Amino acid sequence: MKYTWWIFQVGLMLISVFFLIFGFDLIIGAYSLKDPFSFIMTFFSASFIILISLALAISFLIKMIRVYRQINTPKNNNLS
Repeated sequence: MKYTWWIFQVGLMLISVFFLIFGFDLIIGAYSLKDPFSFIMTFFSASFIILISLALAISFLIKMIRVYRQINTPKNNNLS
C-alpha cells in the first residue's frame, strides 16, 4: 500500500481530533454566556461538532485498522 494513503488518513484523523478538542472547548465556553439563547445555540452547535468529529475519527481509525490487518495477514492460496 502506498505511504501517501497512510499520511492522508493520519492527516484526516488529526483534523477530526482538532475539531473534537475545539468542540469541547466551545461547549465549556458556552457555560460562561449570559444570554440563554446564545447558550442554547452554542451548546447544541458544540455538541454537533463533537458528534461529527468523533464519528469521523472512529471511521478513519476503523479503516486504518482494517487495512493494517489486511496487509499483515498471510495469503493462503493453497486451499485444497
